[in-house]
Amino acid sequence: MNFTSKVARRSFLKMTAFSLGCGSLTNAFQQLSAESKFDSQALSYGPLSAVEDQTTGLPLLELPEGFRYSTFCWSRDEMSDGTITPGAHDGMGVIQEDCGILTLCRNHELSGSTTAFGPSAIQYDQTMGGGCSMLQFDAGQGVWLNARPALSGTVRNCAGGPTPWNSWLSCEETVDGPVDESDSDELTHGWIFEVPAEGVANALPLKDMGRFVHEAIAVDPDTGIVYETEDRGTAGLYRFLPNTSGKLTDGGELQMLQVKGQLDLRKSDLVGVKHDCQWVTIEDPHRAHADSEKQDQLGCYTQGKAKGATTFARLEGCWYGNGLIYFDSTSGGPKSAGQIWQYNPKEEQLMLLFASPSNKVLDQPDNLAVSPRGGIVLCEDGRETPQRLHGLTPDGKLFTFARNNVQLQGERNGFKGDFRGSEWAGSTFSPDGKWLFVNLQTPGITFAITGPWGSGLL
Repeated sequence: MNFTSKVARRSFLKMTAFSLGCGSLTNAFQQLSAESKFDSQALSYGPLSAVEDQTTGLPLLELPEGFRYSTFCWSRDEMSDGTITPGAHDGMGVIQEDCGILTLCRNHELSGSTTAFGPSAIQYDQTMGGGCSMLQFDAGQGVWLNARPALSGTVRNCAGGPTPWNSWLSCEETVDGPVDESDSDELTHGWIFEVPAEGVANALPLKDMGRFVHEAIAVDPDTGIVYETEDRGTAGLYRFLPNTSGKLTDGGELQMLQVKGQLDLRKSDLVGVKHDCQWVTIEDPHRAHADSEKQDQLGCYTQGKAKGATTFARLEGCWYGNGLIYFDSTSGGPKSAGQIWQYNPKEEQLMLLFASPSNKVLDQPDNLAVSPRGGIVLCEDGRETPQRLHGLTPDGKLFTFARNNVQLQGERNGFKGDFRGSEWAGSTFSPDGKWLFVNLQTPGITFAITGPWGSGLL
């Protein structure tokens, strides 16, 4: 099969990326020095302080001087059609721009039996509460416009990613439902769904893309190949080779990454070392478990391992930029605090860009996105409080861009509590790089941030 054909680029939001490095830290003195380097204000936009939300007047974020933000479509807000906004805001992407009007698709990572939200036309399983909502933002005026339900009746829609053809791929982080689809009338979960920027999602799973504990995707616009991450303690990196580039409903082939000479990279700190790679085919992408007797979520992974594929630790964020695929391992590295990986599809090579020396430096990165200026935004989902939004510069410097400062006493939708430990998610930039959109999962808030980005850093 020839995958050199070009995918339509009508309004693809192509991001840039970079190569960077960080040396291994082998003793406490080196670790302390490294942590001091990462915390240096000289490597950032400056010190952070509380900034009031232009929507509510509440000091929800700590940001550098000159940056401002507004919030929109909180959990429990009413959408344009009267639907109440679900919670658990997670992965998100800008999927279309039309004369300065941006369309974003946002996941809701909800599970458990309930009633699907929104109209029946967008529902896959009427008994499940996960899904997506569509938001619109006027980038010229800096104002939010509207929100509507886009997909529902799914489970744990954690992340996903934008496509070059103006849609969002939403991924289920579960394999709920019967082991074998033919065993029951109950619907299976663990799939990827496509949500178009315009019109209505058909709410049909793209089954050839695999049934496993999905997290995020990234599409290579030169080939149409879709890269997929798996959020488990033993995880694989997958790619989907579509039969028709840009038309995933036509099916295709699922494969898992094999890093030559590296069966397990969960603890690797070999920053800057390039590894040659190849791919092994998953013969039965619908298989959710290793066998019919086990509820272990290892169906696709076990098939890949039997052919020598490589194990990673909790692969989550994934993004295309500058001809490269970036993805992170949330609990990877020598301290289980996170790894940032770079895969070069043209050279078939993998390289570790960054391995966190401690949770105080980088606390388990989850979603990520690449800025048009070249920097990578990393969303924390770890144990530290407050949780932070980090940046990686093109020369490999890590710095903190924002801190979660959400503490509520019922000012909005009755939410009360200290939410500073809530995870960041769904980072994505406008095509011109002026706006950074991001979510806090709990209580469920979407932010639009702008300010003096400059030409470097992010």
